[in-house]
Amino acid sequence: MAEKPLLLVVDDDPLISDALGYAFANDFDIVTSHARTHCLRLLQQLRQPPTLALVDLGLPPTPHRPEEGFALIGDLLALAPEMKIIVLSGQNDDENARHARTLGAVDFIGKPCDPGKLLQMLRQAIAFNASDASETIGGGLIGNSLPIQGLKLQLSQYANLNFPVLIEGESGSGKDILASQLLHQLTERRKQPFLAINCAAISPSLIEPTLFGHAKGAFTGAASARAGYFEEAGNGTLFLDEIGELPHDLQPKLLRVLENGEYQRVGETQTRISQARIIAATNRDLRQEIKAGRFRADLYHRLSVFSVTVPPLRDMGSDRLLLLDHFRQRYAVQANCQPFTLDAAAEQLWLGYSFPGNVRELRNIVIRLTARRAAQVVTSEQLLEEFDTSAPADRAPQETLLGYNKSPSAPIESQRQPALTHLQQSGPIDLDATLAELERSYIEAALKLADGNVSQAARLLGINRSTLYNRMEIRQRS
Repeated sequence: MAEKPLLLVVDDDPLISDALGYAFANDFDIVTSHARTHCLRLLQQLRQPPTLALVDLGLPPTPHRPEEGFALIGDLLALAPEMKIIVLSGQNDDENARHARTLGAVDFIGKPCDPGKLLQMLRQAIAFNASDASETIGGGLIGNSLPIQGLKLQLSQYANLNFPVLIEGESGSGKDILASQLLHQLTERRKQPFLAINCAAISPSLIEPTLFGHAKGAFTGAASARAGYFEEAGNGTLFLDEIGELPHDLQPKLLRVLENGEYQRVGETQTRISQARIIAATNRDLRQEIKAGRFRADLYHRLSVFSVTVPPLRDMGSDRLLLLDHFRQRYAVQANCQPFTLDAAAEQLWLGYSFPGNVRELRNIVIRLTARRAAQVVTSEQLLEEFDTSAPADRAPQETLLGYNKSPSAPIESQRQPALTHLQQSGPIDLDATLAELERSYIEAALKLADGNVSQAARLLGINRSTLYNRMEIRQRS
């Protein structure tokens, strides 16, 4: 019998988890979790990450708000970039759905739902082979924008060198594709192994034996000696994804390999030599991690002998149309259907959207449109349903809640003036009480301007909805 795909169900209601497990048992092997932290521990114990995930947004410790679910989407995709995530949630307003998709979810369905429809969505998601849909054609990057031209030039210079390469870029920008297809497949090492390890996906206690191997009896469960990734990579390439998550106590051992190729299996004293080329990737600012004491400066300098930055999609101009055409043609072939097209207004909307989730978000939008609107002409109204128009507000710093936004809207600024005048005219003040009053004034002004619409008020304030709800709750308690 063919092995069934592994489906992860994350929901804090055991009745829902049990019901889904029963309904989908014939199609999937199912593992369940009730909370974000439990889910991450569970994934580190699995040999392979799940193919699919059903994720509720309202998870402990804040089951009535979506933050934990949103954070889990990012966690899952950091651990397994090709995992297909469908959000199943009672917090099913349009903005939550759009934001979940921006973060990388393939689709969103509200509770309660028809199990048959949900099963169809799961089958549909797994039918599209995202790992085969690279962002390259004929060995070259798609795009003609200046950032892509600069990246092509860098890759042509670095690809065949033996020195490490550090790939930096935002989540969803395709750093893994760059490593596997352009810094390995297009080099003289392409006939040698390409091994990848996600430093965030493995329990910290297991990263060292996974990388360096271990002797028999080196730790509980080590029933036999085993080679690690450095040894198995041979003369090929070892890709260390999410390098910023590497435990601090293991960083000196990686530094030693980078400096002279030397390492030891866990539980051995014999020194071995690695010939593998190291490529690392991160979406963190490692310079800031160094300042915070979480990443070694000497390791950073060894990893970044050559460094490349994958540009965010918002900087790539009309390349967004080239990627659109690439993905819709590929997925139309996979789905055995005619590709959709955009009308003129929709095409302009496509070019004007920032794609905060980068290429991953673009790809998922194309998947959904291929599944739902094959051979159709998509209008701007239909396309707008796929976009997360609240994303810029969600990325704004929380300090703007107190009026420190560099460019607050004029109506909100006008509401602030009486409070400022009062401060200038009064004597010694209670700073905490004054700041609380300023915050209250801002919130009330924004809600008034938005006619009570919390989402719109959050955009006016330059914060996300969750933060606004939280501040409103604190204000009510006080």
